[in-house]
Amino acid sequence: MADLKPPKFDTNKVTREYLDSILIEQRLIGSVLPNLEIELFGERFASPIMMPAFSHLRKFLRDERPNGMVEYALAAKNLNLVNYVGMGPDEEFREILDTGAKTVRIIKPYADKDKIFEQIEFAKKNGAIAVGMDIDHIFGSDGQYDLVFEDRMGPQSDEDLRSYIEFAEIPFVVKGVLSAFDAVNCAEIGAAAILVSHHSGRMPFAIPPLKILPEITGALGKCDMKIFVDCGIATGADAFKALALGADAVAVGRAMMPALIKEGQAGVEAYITKMNQELAYIMGFTGSRSVSGIDPGVLHF
Repeated sequence: MADLKPPKFDTNKVTREYLDSILIEQRLIGSVLPNLEIELFGERFASPIMMPAFSHLRKFLRDERPNGMVEYALAAKNLNLVNYVGMGPDEEFREILDTGAKTVRIIKPYADKDKIFEQIEFAKKNGAIAVGMDIDHIFGSDGQYDLVFEDRMGPQSDEDLRSYIEFAEIPFVVKGVLSAFDAVNCAEIGAAAILVSHHSGRMPFAIPPLKILPEITGALGKCDMKIFVDCGIATGADAFKALALGADAVAVGRAMMPALIKEGQAGVEAYITKMNQELAYIMGFTGSRSVSGIDPGVLHF
């Protein structure tokens, strides 16, 4: 008997297809070499391409690399990019900070609020340039609050987030925003930035970040809060499209994993350098002299 099960919906495939469906027009007359530099959190960076907030790579890659998060942090330092780190113990975070990379610590939405405050305190005392939370990790696929390496996650209200923001005293990034509703809430409670993301498709049928991005930027208006994007960002062209739609910076994620596994720090540096070259190439072809000067009118849907 034929298998009548419907095909599984692949959020990441849909995200990739949406990215590839956006076309770019050329504007060459008067165009010059572009400047990729940006300013974030009071620091100057060489490019709007940021590192991912990976977690526990020492466990996942133990047979290939000693600590993948340290390796890509070293790449971030050498390339002068914003570095992120996800879930992990304080001692591992300290090891990453010791590389000299300008790092943002993303904290899980723990049910134990004391643990959240403790990790914020450690981050700000030890030189993190910002902290944040991935709110898209609250729920597990069993319909309960998620359990991650024996840590139970819990609900996070806007008042909870406000309390973390006020306690941090350094910029706070809310990761996992995928609606104008959450974006406006984040602005109202004082977040320094949001990261528009579906966390590699944690929720089935999640909208591609670039598809919802114009609605988010429209709802925020001239708000000072920075807007970052991840999920599917694998090339300079992907980065350009996100920037054209209103993102201030983008984070590359799983796309760089093969380079990290195969060649460690050197592989990541080569991969991101190629992305920067692709971004500069398309900026040149569209008359975009700076990241902030990219005209969304060059995109066609």
